[in-house]
Amino acid sequence: MNRAEGPVMHRRLAFIDTLRGIAVLSVLLQHALEQVVLNQAAGGYYRIFHNAVGEYFNFGRFGVVLFFFVSGFVIPNSFPNSSAPIRDFAISRFFRLYPAYWMSIVVVLLIAPTFEGKAFSLSQIVANITMLQMFVNIQNLNIGYWTLAVELIFYVGCIALFAIGLLRVRWTAILIVVAASVTAIAAFPFVKNHLVWGLLELMLDLTAMFLGKVVRDAAIGERLQWRHVAICTLLYVLYAAACAYRRYGVDYQDNFFCAYGMGAAYIGAAVVFLVFAALGERGASSVLSFVGRISYSVYLMSPYVLVVIVQVFGTGQSPGQWSLFVVGIGLVSILVSWLNYLAVEKPMVAFGHRFRSQAFTAVALQPSLRGQGAE
Repeated sequence: MNRAEGPVMHRRLAFIDTLRGIAVLSVLLQHALEQVVLNQAAGGYYRIFHNAVGEYFNFGRFGVVLFFFVSGFVIPNSFPNSSAPIRDFAISRFFRLYPAYWMSIVVVLLIAPTFEGKAFSLSQIVANITMLQMFVNIQNLNIGYWTLAVELIFYVGCIALFAIGLLRVRWTAILIVVAASVTAIAAFPFVKNHLVWGLLELMLDLTAMFLGKVVRDAAIGERLQWRHVAICTLLYVLYAAACAYRRYGVDYQDNFFCAYGMGAAYIGAAVVFLVFAALGERGASSVLSFVGRISYSVYLMSPYVLVVIVQVFGTGQSPGQWSLFVVGIGLVSILVSWLNYLAVEKPMVAFGHRFRSQAFTAVALQPSLRGQGAE
């Protein structure tokens, strides 16, 4: 097929899917272990559980931030060489995100009233259908939807930078990371307002994404050097530590959020991402890559699997039962999500290809990864 005649298909990067698999399983682990604690099933292990998933490390935030790094690695390089790249990018992202997301809304509307006794207003449902609910101060139907708002902000930012010709300028991402980090670090001694640090936490999430692009530009094509990555990462680490301290404090409130745990999650995600970026395909795992390919569906569907299993079977009363509970959550979530991926997510992504520009061509990859797409 000639490039001008249709899309050029590339093999996915397995190590990127591996990172996605690690990320979503970390989120799932956090939520499952939280249920063990919240259902008063931990007994004498209560403090151990809290220390493990709250005070000293938050696996959920670690997984989410790892997703943000992956988005930064992938999304800025997802604009096609076509007659309408912004339009094609928006169409691609729409069919990638919305159909599976809408299916998760259908599921929550079926599950929540029966198993959780929740009721939702029509305005809340309609707002959530748009995925813009957080921008109009309307509550999420599922608390995990907050990460999608951050992704949308990043997409809009990438579109704006692409439109003015700055997205592919090699210094752009570096300057964003440096500017955001220096601003937060400078604010640390003087600004203590919780709302301000909430906004700075959002900026930290976006900074992780742009740091992901810095890493890509060093790891692929050598547009940047690893010393640039080192400088940006150091600033990001200081930013994350400052934000975690101001945002969550060091006095643990038994709510799974603490400066130590959140700071470790943000920094740990950066370390894991850098290691895998350095290893490349040598760090790929076939099992985790499979989970990574369906990770969006896992992220959307696993909360409802968790609710049903907790209500029907409980969380267990011993380490063996807790282990069985966590493994069961994981296996059932993967099964349900795989079915959702096959029935909704994958077909809708393919369907979206029909609406791209006829002159669509894939972005040329650097020689080191030619033939290996980074979807």
